[in-house]
Amino acid sequence: MQQEIRPLLAVDIIEQLHRQFALLSGGRGNDGAPIITFPEYSGFNELPEEDFINVVTYLTSIPSLDAASIGFIIIIDRRRDKWSSVKASLARIAGAFPGNLQLVLVLRPSRFFQRTIADIGIRLHRDDFKMKVPIVMLNSLSDLHRYVDKGQLTCELGGSLQYCHSQWIHHRTAIENFAVTVKTTAQMLQKFGTDLAETELPNDVQCTKELLTDHTDKHDKLKDELKLAMKQGHTLLSCIKDQANKAETHKLNPDEMENQTTVERLLAQLDETENAFEQFWSKHHLKLEQCLQLRHFEQDFREVKMSLDSLMEALLELSDIGDCVARVTQLLKELKSLEDSSLEKAQLHALHGDQLIQSNHYAVDSIRPKCVELRRICDDFSNEAKKKYDILSKSLEIHTGIDKSGVYLLASQAVDKCQSQEGAEAALQDIERYMETAKEQQLNQLRDLYNQHEIILSDLIKVKTFTKLEEVHEMFEKRHISLKRLSAKQTRPVQPVAPRPESSPKRPSPKTPRPPGSTFSSLVTLCRHIMNELIETERLYVEELQSIMEGYAAALDNSELNHLIPLALENKKDILFGNLAEIYDFHNNCIHLTFTYIEELQIYEKYCQNKPRSEALWRQCGDSMFFQECQKQLDHKLSLDAYLLKPVQRITKYQLMLKEMLKCSKNSEGTAELEEALATVLDIIKSVNDSMHQIAITGFEGNLNDLGKLLMQGSFNVWTDHKKGHNKVKDLARFKPMQRHLFLYNKMILFCKKREETSDGHEKSPSYSFKHSLKMSAVGITENVKGDVKKFEIWYNGREEVYIIQASSMDVKNMWVSEIRKVLTTQLEACRGASLLMRSIFPVSPFHMLVTRCAIGCFAWNFDYCLKINTSLESMFLGDFL
Repeated sequence: MQQEIRPLLAVDIIEQLHRQFALLSGGRGNDGAPIITFPEYSGFNELPEEDFINVVTYLTSIPSLDAASIGFIIIIDRRRDKWSSVKASLARIAGAFPGNLQLVLVLRPSRFFQRTIADIGIRLHRDDFKMKVPIVMLNSLSDLHRYVDKGQLTCELGGSLQYCHSQWIHHRTAIENFAVTVKTTAQMLQKFGTDLAETELPNDVQCTKELLTDHTDKHDKLKDELKLAMKQGHTLLSCIKDQANKAETHKLNPDEMENQTTVERLLAQLDETENAFEQFWSKHHLKLEQCLQLRHFEQDFREVKMSLDSLMEALLELSDIGDCVARVTQLLKELKSLEDSSLEKAQLHALHGDQLIQSNHYAVDSIRPKCVELRRICDDFSNEAKKKYDILSKSLEIHTGIDKSGVYLLASQAVDKCQSQEGAEAALQDIERYMETAKEQQLNQLRDLYNQHEIILSDLIKVKTFTKLEEVHEMFEKRHISLKRLSAKQTRPVQPVAPRPESSPKRPSPKTPRPPGSTFSSLVTLCRHIMNELIETERLYVEELQSIMEGYAAALDNSELNHLIPLALENKKDILFGNLAEIYDFHNNCIHLTFTYIEELQIYEKYCQNKPRSEALWRQCGDSMFFQECQKQLDHKLSLDAYLLKPVQRITKYQLMLKEMLKCSKNSEGTAELEEALATVLDIIKSVNDSMHQIAITGFEGNLNDLGKLLMQGSFNVWTDHKKGHNKVKDLARFKPMQRHLFLYNKMILFCKKREETSDGHEKSPSYSFKHSLKMSAVGITENVKGDVKKFEIWYNGREEVYIIQASSMDVKNMWVSEIRKVLTTQLEACRGASLLMRSIFPVSPFHMLVTRCAIGCFAWNFDYCLKINTSLESMFLGDFL
């Protein structure tokens, strides 16, 4: 690196300046030319050439460029000297003066003999001096005053200009020291600012606190340095101004005026530097404080979410089915005990996140999803808790009713009264009257239960209720048989032993545990009811689809209703209904074969993709008279948009039904088919969800269908670290993450920017602006990144481009890493197959085969990069052939 050339300063030649063999008194010629005086100095001829050049160079550098461009006036005072001294002075000035000369004035020796020699010598040697400016020989000071005004000459030359050489040296040294201080301070501020800009924000609270403290301490020290520099400059400026205030008649000469201007300019520069630095520091300090707020928010978020997840897990594990009043009562108490302060903390934390967003926090894109997630979990918990509470309350009501009716009757019949035939007949009549009305009561209770609860949960409750009623019914049957026997006996002496109508000596006691087969029977009953419920709701679903197609879609073609059809709906039937007709035909033809044709549910993907367009069209014309008339004719309580949502709701219901069926059919015949069906439905739901995101991609010039199957999609923080590119871009990329939504296909990864777009005041619908893509044939992956377990690397073309990806959780990261590795492994296996095929056709050496398969584009990684790593890589690949 080339060393910076530093200008000559007074402190560098302080000893030479103190000799006073050359002066810059501040005087000016009539045209403003600076005057340099060479006073009488006995040792002038013995001066080292370097000292002379340094002093003259320094003096000529002091005046402004405008003044120096006029040219310097040189006054050589040799009145008490000899001609030889005059000659030596002129020779030195002619040979080494660095500035532009205008005029040379020489006060010749005053003694007669030396004056005469000087006159003769100047005539003879004028050309020897090689000066292009006039050299004027002066006999006296009065001659000098004809060329230069007295006010511009010092008292030694008969003038009135006040000049103190020691003070002049002091001022020059102070000004130059201040200039160096200003420059050094500016450099320190610039370096500190660069360090701040290149600082990567920490990922935890403690490191952020330490960084904030460290940067604040450095800022305070630099602030003190600035204050000292400002104080130094103001002190120097006061000294210069005080010199002018000593006498009313005293005025600063041009050089002193330039000194004052220089100090004022340096002070202004220092002040400007300070203001710029403070503005930068203010932004950086705010960024660090917001980073600390963010880390606190993230830390509290993790704690609150962990608590909520634990609470939600306990809630989900809490059963909503009780087989008796005592059990249901206990479940209600446990449900109430789950209500703790975690929900309140989560709501407060979400509110704190809203406050950070409103304060223009830089990490809004990171804070807002966490607030949404907290509120979603709280809402899910509250909804699930309310749902369980409603079910348990209804269950308690049913069990209480059963106990009060049947069990209470059995318990109220005294055993001793049943010993006589009359008592047995009375008890028998009570039992028979109850059994006549029991069936109708049970059906009414179940009907009420069905109307108030969801499909799956109501099935489970009904099974439990059926079991309970069957047990009560069994007890009544036993009591009925026993009483019937007692009432049929003839009156004869009997041993006074209390009968046990519920049992006989040869039969086990009712308290005997139920045989193992009874549990299996209950599970079979449960599965049967779930399947019946599935078929019944499927039938109702098909009827609803049919009513939509006939009552709305077909009505659009009815000429009698043309005057009611809004203009916005003309020729847009396919947009409003999508492929609903296709869905209806499928379910109508396969209503009893749902699981056989489960894979055909892929047709829902097309319907869901069209749903945003359908909703937008409905918002334009949903309140028209046409739809109101259709709804009135169909006698529907809900408008069309509610029914158009049915297919989206239905596809999610299948997974719930299948999960419940799996619970009651573990390790039994048909379990494998159920598991396969559930996996298929879940895959379809994921595919539908992914496709909803894919259709929102904008700006991609190619055809998305050419990229293969969409495997994964999700939002991430992304940092870039490229070998190529401007350093500033690299630093900026390393400093702040980008918010990107990634789409993983078999052949490519797309990087998009998520945008929220509001339409007509309704909820925001996201779109994804395409930014960048990576071909999977040139992609590599690094699973772990130092410093954050949620990060992984995707690199491209032999790490020419490196993308550091931060997932929202470890589970998300692991799913993505696993899926990417599957794609790369598939490509590698395809590459090996192609290579082996080529080897059978063109038998060559293994290494040449490796080069060949890379050349045909089959290899999954960037070969040029792999080849540069080391020779061991070659042997690793050769192992595939040997």
